Amino acid sequence: MGLGTWLAVAGHALASLPSDELLKEANRLYLEYKDGEALQKFELVLTHDPNNYEALYKLSLLDLRIGTRFSDETQKNQFFTSALDYAQKALAVNANGAYAHYAMAAALNNLSVISGVKERMVKIRKVKEHLDKALALNPMHAEAWQLLGRWHYKVANLNFFECTASKLTGGGMQVGASNYKAIQSLNKSIQCNPANISSYYDLAIIYRDMKNTAKSVEVLERAITLQLVTSDDLELSRRCKALLHNLAKTSV
Repeated sequence: MGLGTWLAVAGHALASLPSDELLKEANRLYLEYKDGEALQKFELVLTHDPNNYEALYKLSLLDLRIGTRFSDETQKNQFFTSALDYAQKALAVNANGAYAHYAMAAALNNLSVISGVKERMVKIRKVKEHLDKALALNPMHAEAWQLLGRWHYKVANLNFFECTASKLTGGGMQVGASNYKAIQSLNKSIQCNPANISSYYDLAIIYRDMKNTAKSVEVLERAITLQLVTSDDLELSRRCKALLHNLAKTSV
């Protein structure tokens, strides 16, 4: 049997597996951060069960993971738009799903980065709405707390053009947003998931920008002791070490 024939047979056999077996395999790959393979398996789950809630929201999160790694905005937009579509479908299946609301918030947040200023403000406002719902449904959702921390920091420090656009598209976002709430949210994220180096890095950046070098150093020193799982973690650890080095030089 040739390689092409073998692959075709293997692919047909996999596609014919029950959806629960496919979901189990997809989750294994997801937890191992084999994102491309996990994406394919979750898509196969949907061929058996188009309304599978877990497959839908995890496909959204995978699209976000993968899309973030591209430098080209067109490619980013394709993945982020797909992520939004899967999140919307997940919400249609389960309107009270914390993971679906988080996926919606994350997709809108990522799309806002590559949007024009007015559209960005509209998306940022919707991010907060979905985060509030996600955390009301699951107060221990570490990723939602992290994104809420980023939201507070972003909104509390909007530039002139963003502030103007925010007022033109409804206003009121800046009320209640603060660096202090950003710090609170990120600390809550770390409390819920102490192994996520990304939350530590976000928190250290905020402390640095607030000129609180001692706290930034404290957070970074904790971050660089964490066990690294993915290549993304490795890159964040490198950034933490570089920031720690720079802070040490400026405090001398």
